[in-house]
Amino acid sequence: MEYIENKELEEKEVKGIFTDMLKYAPSKLCGMLGNVITVPIYTSLFTTEQYGLYTISIAMLSFLCIIFSDWVGMSGLRFFRHHQLSEDLPKYLSTLVTILVINMILMFGISFLFKDNLYNFFHVPFKYFLSVLILIIPVAVRALLSQLLRAQLKSISYTITTILNQFATIFLAVFFAKFFNLGAASILLGMGVSISLIDILLLYQSEILKVFKFQKIEWKFIVPIMKYGIPIAATSLSAWIITQSNKFIMNSISGFSKAALVGVGYGLTLPILMTLFAMITVAAVPRIINLYEAKVDVRHIISRFLGYYILVSLPIITVMSIYSVEYTRLFANSKFYEASVLVPFFAFGVFFLSMTDYTTLQYHLANKTHIEFICKLISGIIGIILNIILIPQMGLIGVGVATLGANFLYLLLTLIIVLPNLNLKFPQYTVLKMILSSLPAVGLYYLLKIKSGIIPEGAEMLLLLAAFYAMYYLTSKKIILSHD
Repeated sequence: MEYIENKELEEKEVKGIFTDMLKYAPSKLCGMLGNVITVPIYTSLFTTEQYGLYTISIAMLSFLCIIFSDWVGMSGLRFFRHHQLSEDLPKYLSTLVTILVINMILMFGISFLFKDNLYNFFHVPFKYFLSVLILIIPVAVRALLSQLLRAQLKSISYTITTILNQFATIFLAVFFAKFFNLGAASILLGMGVSISLIDILLLYQSEILKVFKFQKIEWKFIVPIMKYGIPIAATSLSAWIITQSNKFIMNSISGFSKAALVGVGYGLTLPILMTLFAMITVAAVPRIINLYEAKVDVRHIISRFLGYYILVSLPIITVMSIYSVEYTRLFANSKFYEASVLVPFFAFGVFFLSMTDYTTLQYHLANKTHIEFICKLISGIIGIILNIILIPQMGLIGVGVATLGANFLYLLLTLIIVLPNLNLKFPQYTVLKMILSSLPAVGLYYLLKIKSGIIPEGAEMLLLLAAFYAMYYLTSKKIILSHD
Protein backbone atom coordinates (compact mmCIF):
# COMPACT_ATOMS: atom_id res chain seq x y z
CA MET A 1 0.00 0.00 0.00
CA GLU A 2 1.40 3.41 -0.98
CA TYR A 3 1.45 5.92 1.87
CA ILE A 4 1.17 9.67 1.67
CA GLU A 5 2.04 12.29 4.25
CA ASN A 6 -0.82 14.55 5.19
CA LYS A 7 0.31 16.53 8.22
CA GLU A 8 -2.84 18.63 8.36
CA LEU A 9 -5.12 15.60 8.39
CA GLU A 10 -2.79 13.79 10.79
CA GLU A 11 -2.81 16.62 13.34
CA LYS A 12 -6.56 16.96 13.01
CA GLU A 13 -7.01 13.27 13.82
CA VAL A 14 -4.54 13.46 16.73
CA LYS A 15 -6.59 16.30 18.22
CA GLY A 16 -9.67 14.19 17.59
CA ILE A 17 -8.08 11.29 19.46
CA PHE A 18 -7.41 13.47 22.50
CA THR A 19 -10.95 14.80 22.34
CA ASP A 20 -12.33 11.26 22.16
CA MET A 21 -10.07 10.23 25.05
CA LEU A 22 -11.70 12.90 27.19
CA LYS A 23 -15.13 11.63 26.15
CA TYR A 24 -14.18 8.00 26.81
CA ALA A 25 -12.40 8.87 30.07
CA PRO A 26 -15.50 8.77 32.30
CA SER A 27 -16.41 5.29 31.06
CA LYS A 28 -12.89 3.96 31.53
CA LEU A 29 -12.36 5.61 34.91
CA CYS A 30 -15.75 4.48 36.14
CA GLY A 31 -15.07 1.06 34.65
CA MET A 32 -11.78 0.93 36.51
CA LEU A 33 -13.54 2.06 39.70
CA GLY A 34 -16.17 -0.63 39.17
CA ASN A 35 -13.49 -3.28 38.74
CA VAL A 36 -11.72 -2.02 41.87
CA ILE A 37 -14.81 -2.18 44.08
CA THR A 38 -15.97 -5.57 42.81
CA VAL A 39 -13.00 -7.30 44.44
CA PRO A 40 -13.70 -6.10 48.03
CA ILE A 41 -17.47 -6.49 47.56
CA TYR A 42 -17.38 -9.99 46.11
CA THR A 43 -14.57 -11.28 48.35
CA SER A 44 -16.52 -10.10 51.40
CA LEU A 45 -19.84 -11.39 50.10
CA PHE A 46 -18.79 -14.90 49.08
CA THR A 47 -16.71 -17.72 50.53
CA THR A 48 -13.48 -18.75 48.84
CA GLU A 49 -15.29 -21.70 47.27
CA GLN A 50 -18.08 -19.49 45.87
CA TYR A 51 -15.63 -16.87 44.63
CA GLY A 52 -13.62 -19.61 42.96
CA LEU A 53 -16.78 -20.90 41.28
CA TYR A 54 -17.54 -17.37 40.05
CA THR A 55 -13.97 -17.05 38.73
CA ILE A 56 -14.20 -20.29 36.77
CA SER A 57 -17.66 -19.42 35.41
CA ILE A 58 -16.48 -16.05 34.10
CA ALA A 59 -13.43 -17.68 32.54
CA MET A 60 -15.75 -20.15 30.82
CA LEU A 61 -17.95 -17.26 29.61
CA SER A 62 -14.98 -15.45 28.09
CA PHE A 63 -13.83 -18.69 26.43
CA LEU A 64 -17.14 -19.20 24.63
CA CYS A 65 -17.52 -15.51 23.74
CA ILE A 66 -14.09 -15.52 22.10
CA ILE A 67 -15.06 -18.42 19.84
CA PHE A 68 -18.60 -17.44 18.96
CA SER A 69 -19.18 -13.69 19.31
CA ASP A 70 -16.38 -11.22 20.08
CA TRP A 71 -14.67 -11.47 16.70
CA VAL A 72 -17.92 -10.58 14.92
CA GLY A 73 -18.03 -7.29 16.83
CA MET A 74 -14.38 -6.54 16.03
CA SER A 75 -15.10 -7.11 12.34
CA GLY A 76 -17.98 -4.67 12.68
CA LEU A 77 -15.56 -2.02 13.87
CA ARG A 78 -12.84 -2.72 11.29
CA PHE A 79 -14.98 -2.59 8.13
CA PHE A 80 -17.80 -0.26 9.16
CA ARG A 81 -16.21 2.84 7.63
CA HIS A 82 -15.32 1.00 4.42
CA HIS A 83 -18.91 -0.13 3.84
CA GLN A 84 -20.26 3.24 4.90
CA LEU A 85 -18.20 4.86 2.15
CA SER A 86 -19.27 2.12 -0.28
CA GLU A 87 -22.92 2.84 0.60
CA ASP A 88 -23.72 -0.82 1.22
CA LEU A 89 -24.01 -0.64 5.01
CA PRO A 90 -27.43 -2.41 5.25
CA LYS A 91 -26.11 -5.50 3.48
CA TYR A 92 -22.98 -5.46 5.64
CA LEU A 93 -25.02 -5.27 8.86
CA SER A 94 -27.23 -8.11 7.62
CA THR A 95 -24.10 -10.18 7.12
CA LEU A 96 -22.86 -9.47 10.65
CA VAL A 97 -26.20 -10.33 12.24
CA THR A 98 -26.53 -13.52 10.19
CA ILE A 99 -23.05 -14.69 11.21
CA LEU A 100 -23.78 -13.93 14.86
CA VAL A 101 -27.08 -15.84 14.82
CA ILE A 102 -25.48 -18.85 13.14
CA ASN A 103 -22.69 -18.78 15.72
CA MET A 104 -25.19 -18.79 18.60
CA ILE A 105 -27.02 -21.78 17.09
CA LEU A 106 -23.73 -23.61 16.64
CA MET A 107 -22.69 -22.83 20.20
CA PHE A 108 -25.87 -24.28 21.72
CA GLY A 109 -25.77 -27.28 19.38
CA ILE A 110 -22.15 -28.11 20.20
CA SER A 111 -22.65 -27.44 23.91
CA PHE A 112 -25.57 -29.84 24.26
CA LEU A 113 -24.06 -32.43 21.94
CA PHE A 114 -20.82 -32.52 23.94
CA LYS A 115 -22.25 -31.34 27.28
CA ASP A 116 -20.61 -34.13 29.29
CA ASN A 117 -17.17 -33.39 27.85
CA LEU A 118 -17.51 -29.64 28.37
CA TYR A 119 -19.00 -30.12 31.83
CA ASN A 120 -16.01 -32.22 32.87
CA PHE A 121 -13.53 -29.87 31.19
CA PHE A 122 -14.73 -26.74 32.97
CA HIS A 123 -15.42 -28.47 36.32
CA VAL A 124 -18.50 -26.37 37.13
CA PRO A 125 -21.98 -27.51 38.26
CA PHE A 126 -24.39 -28.00 35.38
CA LYS A 127 -26.68 -25.10 36.41
CA TYR A 128 -23.72 -22.72 36.14
CA PHE A 129 -22.78 -24.21 32.78
CA LEU A 130 -26.32 -23.64 31.50
CA SER A 131 -26.45 -20.11 32.98
CA VAL A 132 -23.27 -19.16 31.15
CA LEU A 133 -24.69 -20.41 27.83
CA ILE A 134 -27.82 -18.30 28.24
CA LEU A 135 -25.79 -15.28 29.35
CA ILE A 136 -23.75 -15.36 26.14
CA ILE A 137 -26.76 -14.23 24.08
CA PRO A 138 -27.06 -10.69 25.54
CA VAL A 139 -23.26 -10.50 25.85
CA ALA A 140 -22.87 -11.27 22.13
CA VAL A 141 -25.41 -8.62 21.17
CA ARG A 142 -23.64 -6.07 23.36
CA ALA A 143 -20.27 -6.94 21.82
CA LEU A 144 -21.54 -6.21 18.31
CA LEU A 145 -23.53 -3.07 19.12
CA SER A 146 -20.80 -1.49 21.27
CA GLN A 147 -18.22 -1.94 18.50
CA LEU A 148 -20.60 -0.40 15.96
CA LEU A 149 -21.03 2.51 18.35
CA ARG A 150 -17.23 2.93 18.45
CA ALA A 151 -17.10 2.77 14.65
CA GLN A 152 -19.55 5.68 14.52
CA LEU A 153 -17.25 7.64 16.90
CA LYS A 154 -20.12 8.04 19.39
CA SER A 155 -17.79 8.15 22.36
CA ILE A 156 -20.21 9.83 24.79
CA SER A 157 -22.91 7.25 24.14
CA TYR A 158 -20.33 4.49 24.58
CA THR A 159 -19.29 6.06 27.87
CA ILE A 160 -22.83 6.24 29.23
CA THR A 161 -23.67 2.62 28.45
CA THR A 162 -20.38 1.33 29.85
CA ILE A 163 -20.87 3.14 33.16
CA LEU A 164 -24.48 2.04 33.49
CA ASN A 165 -23.62 -1.57 32.71
CA GLN A 166 -20.75 -1.68 35.21
CA PHE A 167 -22.63 -0.39 38.20
CA ALA A 168 -25.98 -2.00 37.38
CA THR A 169 -24.26 -5.39 37.34
CA ILE A 170 -22.67 -4.81 40.76
CA PHE A 171 -25.93 -3.54 42.29
CA LEU A 172 -28.00 -6.40 40.90
CA ALA A 173 -25.41 -9.02 41.93
CA VAL A 174 -25.43 -7.76 45.52
CA PHE A 175 -29.24 -7.57 45.47
CA PHE A 176 -29.67 -11.17 44.31
CA ALA A 177 -27.00 -12.40 46.74
CA LYS A 178 -28.49 -10.64 49.76
CA PHE A 179 -32.18 -11.28 49.19
CA PHE A 180 -32.21 -14.58 47.31
CA ASN A 181 -29.03 -16.22 48.65
CA LEU A 182 -27.97 -17.45 45.21
CA GLY A 183 -24.23 -17.50 45.87
CA ALA A 184 -21.96 -17.01 42.86
CA ALA A 185 -24.99 -17.36 40.56
CA SER A 186 -26.06 -13.91 41.81
CA ILE A 187 -23.33 -12.30 39.72
CA LEU A 188 -24.28 -14.20 36.57
CA LEU A 189 -27.94 -13.29 37.02
CA GLY A 190 -27.04 -9.65 37.68
CA MET A 191 -24.94 -9.59 34.53
CA GLY A 192 -27.76 -11.12 32.48
CA VAL A 193 -30.36 -8.57 33.55
CA SER A 194 -28.00 -5.60 33.30
CA ILE A 195 -26.59 -6.47 29.87
CA SER A 196 -30.05 -7.19 28.43
CA LEU A 197 -31.18 -3.69 29.41
CA ILE A 198 -27.96 -2.22 27.99
CA ASP A 199 -28.57 -3.99 24.67
CA ILE A 200 -31.88 -2.14 24.34
CA LEU A 201 -30.13 1.15 25.07
CA LEU A 202 -27.38 0.39 22.54
CA LEU A 203 -29.95 -0.25 19.82
CA TYR A 204 -31.34 3.22 20.47
CA GLN A 205 -27.93 4.95 20.70
CA SER A 206 -26.39 3.37 17.60
CA GLU A 207 -29.53 4.00 15.49
CA ILE A 208 -28.68 0.80 13.65
CA LEU A 209 -32.34 -0.08 13.17
CA LYS A 210 -32.69 2.96 10.90
CA VAL A 211 -30.30 1.48 8.34
CA PHE A 212 -30.60 -2.23 9.11
CA LYS A 213 -32.70 -4.42 6.85
CA PHE A 214 -32.41 -8.12 6.05
CA GLN A 215 -30.93 -8.58 2.61
CA LYS A 216 -29.48 -11.44 0.62
CA ILE A 217 -26.03 -12.32 1.91
CA GLU A 218 -23.16 -12.44 -0.59
CA TRP A 219 -19.84 -14.22 -0.19
CA LYS A 220 -17.94 -11.05 -1.03
CA PHE A 221 -19.18 -9.68 2.30
CA ILE A 222 -18.64 -12.86 4.31
CA VAL A 223 -15.10 -13.72 3.19
CA PRO A 224 -13.36 -10.51 4.41
CA ILE A 225 -15.18 -10.75 7.75
CA MET A 226 -14.16 -14.37 8.23
CA LYS A 227 -10.63 -13.73 7.00
CA TYR A 228 -10.24 -10.86 9.47
CA GLY A 229 -12.33 -12.15 12.35
CA ILE A 230 -11.42 -15.82 12.69
CA PRO A 231 -7.70 -15.13 13.23
CA ILE A 232 -8.77 -12.56 15.85
CA ALA A 233 -10.84 -15.24 17.59
CA ALA A 234 -7.91 -17.63 17.47
CA THR A 235 -5.63 -14.89 18.78
CA SER A 236 -8.02 -14.05 21.63
CA LEU A 237 -8.27 -17.74 22.44
CA SER A 238 -4.50 -17.87 22.72
CA ALA A 239 -4.65 -14.82 25.02
CA TRP A 240 -7.30 -16.63 27.06
CA ILE A 241 -4.90 -19.54 27.39
CA ILE A 242 -2.27 -17.17 28.81
CA THR A 243 -4.53 -15.33 31.25
CA GLN A 244 -7.27 -17.83 32.14
CA SER A 245 -6.01 -21.40 31.75
CA ASN A 246 -4.04 -21.09 34.98
CA LYS A 247 -7.34 -20.91 36.89
CA PHE A 248 -8.50 -24.23 35.47
CA ILE A 249 -5.13 -25.89 36.03
CA MET A 250 -5.00 -24.59 39.61
CA ASN A 251 -8.62 -25.69 40.16
CA SER A 252 -7.90 -29.21 38.91
CA ILE A 253 -4.86 -29.47 41.21
CA SER A 254 -6.00 -27.66 44.37
CA GLY A 255 -9.73 -26.95 44.03
CA PHE A 256 -11.89 -23.82 43.92
CA SER A 257 -10.23 -22.16 46.94
CA LYS A 258 -6.81 -21.91 45.27
CA ALA A 259 -8.47 -20.96 41.97
CA ALA A 260 -10.15 -18.15 43.91
CA LEU A 261 -6.71 -16.76 44.88
CA VAL A 262 -5.72 -16.74 41.21
CA GLY A 263 -9.03 -15.00 40.49
CA VAL A 264 -8.34 -12.32 43.10
CA GLY A 265 -4.83 -11.71 41.77
CA TYR A 266 -6.34 -11.43 38.30
CA GLY A 267 -9.17 -9.17 39.52
CA LEU A 268 -6.72 -6.80 41.23
CA THR A 269 -4.64 -6.34 38.07
CA LEU A 270 -5.80 -7.21 34.56
CA PRO A 271 -9.39 -5.83 34.43
CA ILE A 272 -8.40 -2.71 36.37
CA LEU A 273 -5.22 -1.91 34.46
CA MET A 274 -6.50 -2.94 31.02
CA THR A 275 -9.57 -0.72 31.50
CA LEU A 276 -7.38 2.24 32.44
CA PHE A 277 -4.83 1.73 29.65
CA ALA A 278 -7.54 1.14 27.05
CA MET A 279 -8.50 4.80 27.42
CA ILE A 280 -5.86 5.52 24.79
CA THR A 281 -6.53 2.71 22.32
CA VAL A 282 -10.32 2.91 22.46
CA ALA A 283 -10.07 6.47 21.16
CA ALA A 284 -7.06 6.06 18.88
CA VAL A 285 -7.75 2.86 16.96
CA PRO A 286 -10.92 3.94 15.06
CA ARG A 287 -9.26 7.16 13.90
CA ILE A 288 -6.01 5.41 12.99
CA ILE A 289 -8.04 2.99 10.86
CA ASN A 290 -9.73 5.94 9.14
CA LEU A 291 -6.35 7.54 8.41
CA TYR A 292 -4.99 4.27 7.06
CA GLU A 293 -8.02 3.87 4.81
CA ALA A 294 -7.25 7.39 3.52
CA LYS A 295 -3.72 6.12 2.68
CA VAL A 296 -2.02 8.29 5.31
CA ASP A 297 1.19 7.05 6.95
CA VAL A 298 0.12 6.24 10.53
CA ARG A 299 3.41 4.94 11.94
CA HIS A 300 4.36 8.19 13.63
CA ILE A 301 0.97 8.47 15.32
CA ILE A 302 1.11 4.90 16.64
CA SER A 303 4.65 5.43 17.97
CA ARG A 304 3.59 8.67 19.58
CA PHE A 305 0.72 7.06 21.44
CA LEU A 306 2.93 4.11 22.39
CA GLY A 307 5.07 6.65 24.24
CA TYR A 308 2.00 8.00 26.03
CA TYR A 309 1.05 4.46 27.02
CA ILE A 310 4.47 3.76 28.56
CA LEU A 311 4.35 7.08 30.38
CA VAL A 312 0.96 6.29 31.91
CA SER A 313 1.35 2.59 32.61
CA LEU A 314 4.89 1.87 33.76
CA PRO A 315 4.95 4.10 36.89
CA ILE A 316 1.55 2.80 38.02
CA ILE A 317 2.54 -0.84 37.57
CA THR A 318 5.90 -0.34 39.27
CA VAL A 319 4.36 1.25 42.37
CA MET A 320 1.60 -1.38 42.46
CA SER A 321 4.22 -4.14 42.38
CA ILE A 322 6.42 -2.59 45.08
CA TYR A 323 3.39 -2.24 47.37
CA SER A 324 1.71 -5.50 46.32
CA VAL A 325 0.99 -6.66 49.89
CA GLU A 326 -0.42 -3.28 50.94
CA TYR A 327 -2.38 -3.01 47.70
CA THR A 328 -4.01 -6.41 48.24
CA ARG A 329 -4.91 -5.53 51.83
CA LEU A 330 -6.64 -2.39 50.61
CA PHE A 331 -8.98 -4.14 48.19
CA ALA A 332 -9.40 -7.79 49.18
CA ASN A 333 -10.92 -9.55 52.17
CA SER A 334 -8.39 -10.96 54.65
CA LYS A 335 -9.03 -14.57 53.56
CA PHE A 336 -7.59 -13.69 50.14
CA TYR A 337 -4.37 -11.87 51.23
CA GLU A 338 -2.19 -14.70 49.92
CA ALA A 339 -3.03 -13.51 46.39
CA SER A 340 -0.63 -10.57 46.90
CA VAL A 341 2.27 -12.71 45.61
CA LEU A 342 0.61 -12.70 42.18
CA VAL A 343 0.21 -8.92 41.85
CA PRO A 344 3.75 -8.05 40.58
CA PHE A 345 3.76 -10.91 38.06
CA PHE A 346 0.25 -10.18 36.78
CA ALA A 347 0.78 -6.39 36.74
CA PHE A 348 3.91 -6.54 34.58
CA GLY A 349 2.22 -9.22 32.48
CA VAL A 350 -0.54 -6.68 31.79
CA PHE A 351 2.10 -4.07 30.91
CA PHE A 352 3.57 -6.31 28.21
CA LEU A 353 0.15 -7.47 27.02
CA SER A 354 -1.24 -3.94 26.71
CA MET A 355 1.85 -2.82 24.81
CA THR A 356 1.02 -5.36 22.12
CA ASP A 357 -2.10 -3.32 21.31
CA TYR A 358 0.34 -0.97 19.57
CA THR A 359 2.79 -3.51 18.14
CA THR A 360 0.01 -5.68 16.65
CA LEU A 361 -2.00 -2.82 15.16
CA GLN A 362 0.11 -3.27 12.02
CA TYR A 363 -1.45 -6.72 11.47
CA HIS A 364 -4.98 -5.33 11.82
CA LEU A 365 -4.35 -2.49 9.39
CA ALA A 366 -2.86 -4.84 6.82
CA ASN A 367 -5.61 -7.45 7.41
CA LYS A 368 -2.95 -10.01 8.37
CA THR A 369 -4.31 -10.94 11.77
CA HIS A 370 -3.15 -14.52 11.25
CA ILE A 371 0.36 -13.30 12.17
CA GLU A 372 -0.95 -12.01 15.50
CA PHE A 373 -2.61 -15.38 16.03
CA ILE A 374 0.63 -17.27 15.42
CA CYS A 375 2.53 -15.06 17.86
CA LYS A 376 -0.07 -15.43 20.57
CA LEU A 377 -0.57 -19.14 19.96
CA ILE A 378 3.13 -19.79 20.46
CA SER A 379 3.18 -17.76 23.67
CA GLY A 380 -0.06 -19.42 24.84
CA ILE A 381 1.34 -22.91 24.35
CA ILE A 382 4.50 -21.94 26.23
CA GLY A 383 2.27 -20.47 28.96
CA ILE A 384 0.34 -23.73 29.39
CA ILE A 385 3.56 -25.74 29.51
CA LEU A 386 4.99 -23.41 32.15
CA ASN A 387 1.76 -23.61 34.19
CA ILE A 388 1.73 -27.40 34.09
CA ILE A 389 5.40 -27.57 35.13
CA LEU A 390 5.54 -24.72 37.64
CA ILE A 391 2.19 -24.85 39.50
CA PRO A 392 2.82 -28.26 41.16
CA GLN A 393 6.32 -27.12 42.17
CA MET A 394 5.83 -23.44 43.03
CA GLY A 395 2.08 -22.99 43.59
CA LEU A 396 0.86 -19.41 43.13
CA ILE A 397 4.31 -18.09 42.22
CA GLY A 398 4.40 -20.66 39.42
CA VAL A 399 1.17 -19.15 38.06
CA GLY A 400 2.74 -15.69 38.16
CA VAL A 401 5.98 -16.70 36.46
CA ALA A 402 4.13 -18.59 33.72
CA THR A 403 1.78 -15.66 33.00
CA LEU A 404 4.55 -13.06 32.96
CA GLY A 405 6.77 -15.21 30.76
CA ALA A 406 4.03 -15.92 28.22
CA ASN A 407 3.02 -12.26 27.91
CA PHE A 408 6.63 -11.12 27.50
CA LEU A 409 7.21 -13.74 24.81
CA TYR A 410 4.12 -12.52 22.95
CA LEU A 411 5.39 -8.93 22.96
CA LEU A 412 8.84 -10.06 21.86
CA LEU A 413 7.45 -11.96 18.86
CA THR A 414 5.39 -8.94 17.72
CA LEU A 415 8.52 -6.77 17.91
CA ILE A 416 10.45 -9.25 15.78
CA ILE A 417 7.79 -9.82 13.09
CA VAL A 418 7.34 -6.39 11.47
CA LEU A 419 5.42 -5.77 8.24
CA PRO A 420 6.92 -3.55 5.51
CA ASN A 421 6.11 0.16 5.91
CA LEU A 422 4.44 -0.42 9.29
CA ASN A 423 7.46 -0.47 11.57
CA LEU A 424 7.26 1.57 14.79
CA LYS A 425 9.86 3.92 16.20
CA PHE A 426 10.62 3.27 19.86
CA PRO A 427 9.70 6.36 21.97
CA GLN A 428 13.24 6.74 23.30
CA TYR A 429 12.98 10.36 24.38
CA THR A 430 9.89 9.69 26.44
CA VAL A 431 11.67 6.77 28.16
CA LEU A 432 14.78 8.90 28.76
CA LYS A 433 12.72 11.62 30.43
CA MET A 434 10.97 8.95 32.50
CA ILE A 435 14.30 7.61 33.77
CA LEU A 436 15.41 11.09 34.81
CA SER A 437 12.05 11.78 36.42
CA SER A 438 12.13 8.58 38.48
CA LEU A 439 15.20 9.59 40.51
CA PRO A 440 13.34 11.84 43.02
CA ALA A 441 10.61 9.18 43.42
CA VAL A 442 13.27 6.55 44.22
CA GLY A 443 14.80 8.85 46.85
CA LEU A 444 11.38 9.53 48.32
CA TYR A 445 10.63 5.80 48.48
CA TYR A 446 13.73 5.08 50.58
CA LEU A 447 12.99 8.08 52.79
CA LEU A 448 9.48 6.77 53.44
CA LYS A 449 10.92 3.36 54.29
CA ILE A 450 13.26 4.91 56.84
CA LYS A 451 10.44 7.00 58.31
CA SER A 452 7.83 4.22 58.02
CA GLY A 453 4.40 4.89 59.45
CA ILE A 454 4.45 8.65 58.83
CA ILE A 455 1.63 8.44 56.29
CA PRO A 456 -0.83 5.64 55.38
CA GLU A 457 0.40 3.00 52.92
CA GLY A 458 -2.18 3.92 50.29
CA ALA A 459 -1.08 7.56 50.47
CA GLU A 460 2.56 6.50 49.97
CA MET A 461 1.69 4.99 46.60
CA LEU A 462 -0.09 8.12 45.47
CA LEU A 463 2.73 10.33 46.75
CA LEU A 464 5.36 8.42 44.77
CA LEU A 465 3.29 8.68 41.60
CA ALA A 466 2.73 12.41 42.20
CA ALA A 467 6.48 12.94 42.69
CA PHE A 468 7.28 11.12 39.45
CA TYR A 469 4.74 12.94 37.28
CA ALA A 470 5.61 16.32 38.78
CA MET A 471 9.27 15.74 37.96
CA TYR A 472 8.36 14.52 34.47
CA TYR A 473 6.44 17.73 33.87
CA LEU A 474 9.40 19.83 35.02
CA THR A 475 11.80 17.73 32.95
CA SER A 476 9.67 18.23 29.87
CA LYS A 477 9.74 21.99 30.43
CA LYS A 478 13.44 22.32 31.24
CA ILE A 479 15.09 19.80 28.93
CA ILE A 480 14.81 20.32 25.22
CA LEU A 481 14.46 16.96 23.51
CA SER A 482 13.11 16.07 20.11
CA HIS A 483 9.62 14.65 19.95
CA ASP A 484 9.33 10.86 19.54
